[in-house]
Amino acid sequence: MSNLKYKDLLDAGVHFGHLTRKWDPNMAPYIFMEKNGIHIIDLNKTLASMDEASDAIKQLVRGGKKVLFVATKKQAQEIVTEEAKRLKMPFVTERWQGGMLTNFATIRKSLKKMQNIDKLMKEEAYQNLAKRERLMISRERDKMERVLGGIADLNRLPSALFVVDVKREHIAIKEAQKLNIPVFAIVDTNSNPGPVDYPIPGNDDAWKSINILVKAFGKAIDEGLSERKKDKDDANLKEQEAEKKAVDSPEAAEDAKS
Repeated sequence: MSNLKYKDLLDAGVHFGHLTRKWDPNMAPYIFMEKNGIHIIDLNKTLASMDEASDAIKQLVRGGKKVLFVATKKQAQEIVTEEAKRLKMPFVTERWQGGMLTNFATIRKSLKKMQNIDKLMKEEAYQNLAKRERLMISRERDKMERVLGGIADLNRLPSALFVVDVKREHIAIKEAQKLNIPVFAIVDTNSNPGPVDYPIPGNDDAWKSINILVKAFGKAIDEGLSERKKDKDDANLKEQEAEKKAVDSPEAAEDAKS
């Protein structure tokens, strides 16, 4: 369960939806009321949804799975980049490149090319190139870093997506759907929660709202990573105990393993 409190969500403006004329009827179950032409999100539903999402993502991460953070809107980029880096998870905050999931083999080639450029730039031969050539290579590397830098260490498809603004990131969600990759997302009143496996109703425009929801989700990942570490430590301890018993008594070692 997340440690979010109703008042925290209220103070962050998570309850503010869009103008009523811009709503998506599929969001009706998550809307509490209408006020001054704006839909108000039911924060009790937000809390319940975050708890459900937190439990699910915790189990995924505990199993060693990777979560890809996707947020290309300006007010979410810095928050998501910081949180994803802190958790050592892949992220896309500049531009979603079509086929990033469905054509992952090509993306891996681009990542390999980026690694080769990095290797070249460290070699003496690079310094011997003409200034213009070095500049062209450097610019290409910078361009690739902007688009692919956040997934540089991703050597296989992620096991889940966490999205801020499902309307903006609809291509990423469609690709995840095709590959049966579960999607966790902050969903505002102007969006359809249907394609999202774990919708978290909330304001996806205000910085404070995005910040509190992203960090609550990040905390759940943190807990999953801690549990994974504990599982590994327990397994190692059991193995060490079995090895110790093997030295003392081969018969006891067989019992410990069974």
